[in-house]
Amino acid sequence: MLDQIDLRRKMDAKAYRAALEPLEIRLGELQRTGRDLGVPVLVILEGWDAAGKGTLLNRVLRPLDPRGFRVYNVSHPSEEERLRPYLWPFWSRTPTGGQIVFMNRSWYRRLIEGRFEGRLRGGEVSEALEETRNFERQLHCGGILLIKFFIHISKKEQKKRLEKLDAQRSASWRVSKAEWDRHAHYKELAALTEEMLHATDTGNGTWTIVSGHDRRRAEIQMLTTLADAMEERVARARPDAENEGKRAASQPSPAPGSPVAPTRLDEIDLSVSIPRERYKKELPKLQDRLRDIQYILYRERIPAVVAFEGWDAAGKGGAIKRLTERLDPRGYEVHPIAAPNDIERAHYHLWRFWSAFPKAGHIAVFDRTWYGRVLVERIEGFCTPDEWRRAYSEINDMEAQWSRYGAIIVKFWMQIGPDEQLKRFEDRKDDPEKQWKITDEDWRNREKWPQYREAVEEMILRTSTHCAPWTVVEAENKEYARIKVLKTLIDAAEAFFRKGKISF
Repeated sequence: MLDQIDLRRKMDAKAYRAALEPLEIRLGELQRTGRDLGVPVLVILEGWDAAGKGTLLNRVLRPLDPRGFRVYNVSHPSEEERLRPYLWPFWSRTPTGGQIVFMNRSWYRRLIEGRFEGRLRGGEVSEALEETRNFERQLHCGGILLIKFFIHISKKEQKKRLEKLDAQRSASWRVSKAEWDRHAHYKELAALTEEMLHATDTGNGTWTIVSGHDRRRAEIQMLTTLADAMEERVARARPDAENEGKRAASQPSPAPGSPVAPTRLDEIDLSVSIPRERYKKELPKLQDRLRDIQYILYRERIPAVVAFEGWDAAGKGGAIKRLTERLDPRGYEVHPIAAPNDIERAHYHLWRFWSAFPKAGHIAVFDRTWYGRVLVERIEGFCTPDEWRRAYSEINDMEAQWSRYGAIIVKFWMQIGPDEQLKRFEDRKDDPEKQWKITDEDWRNREKWPQYREAVEEMILRTSTHCAPWTVVEAENKEYARIKVLKTLIDAAEAFFRKGKISF
């Protein structure tokens, strides 16, 4: 791709002025329209050192209302960011509906500099490419318009610019040994860049290669690309009947429903129980052991994600209380997941869960989870069939990235039968101290038990993976369920320690 760019072409001042004004007016109008239609736009600028990314970015921003965009300068990961998966900071910076986000450098740093510096080797390169493609696919599926620019200059031009910067007292700090080292290995870096560009030039985010030799030509090319992409995206977002028909025709048809293979739900023995005295004896021992494990997680900087799903009134809250009762409160956080608020709805559906991913050495407990998309949202019609069917792979991708980062992931489905649920609902209704736990929505959900059961079975079937398996907990006896939850979490942590040869 890079060798096909004509770096010698220039634009004269007259042609530049003639093209600039209508482009700026057009882009300003598109920003306002995109804001009204809730179109999120993410623009990333990559390129060679001293290619002029900052200067070009400033010029592209001129026609835009600063209240409608944000700019992030992506440097090497901070200490806070190093405590989480590599893509975590980029998820947290994705645009809301109607907003434009510009990133000067991006997640591509590790695919170029990381490989050049030897921080990515062998299979890690393939994993990083896979994560990048999955990330951009999810941005696309979430409705984000992704525009990617690479600013290209020759080795000779780069040397001239680095020398000029180095000679300026106010700019010399921008040229360090690292920049000169990369310049000395320009050819090697060009090969890595070429490979990266080809591997990530997909329908979810195509690359626009910009010659950085001529500032006028580069600016017009970037403004034109941005305006054309936004115009096409805005046209598809318009609510008029003609465009509705076009969008419907372009959407993939929902896959026909297929019978879900029987899962372990059919084999669960809900009559299992544990004697009260044995429960009282085992519970504190397991809680103490879990506290010891928490300290090992902190010492080894290992994050843990514990996810609870289950039927209404299945005992999730009680299990979480016993799980956290003796833990150091500084090292864990419980996230009660409700319907998304306005800010969360303005983002891609997994955004809020990426934001809640724990720091290295900490534990995140989720009371309800990202599986709402394939359960409540599926059954209640809060998302389209195409969206919830797509969510299985999106969720598996997210959990796989967390696992590759080194996180322990434990997922519980709390299983009870409809008769037991009715009994617990009635108990809550009649107990003044528990009435707050029962809502009209709980009764409505109960009426859809068969639909929810089918959704649960499909969820377990499609998302119980090697790195994040489901554990179905027999929860009609609350004491038995709590003990099983603690034992499962402890066993998962100890198995992880053994695999990593960590002393415990």
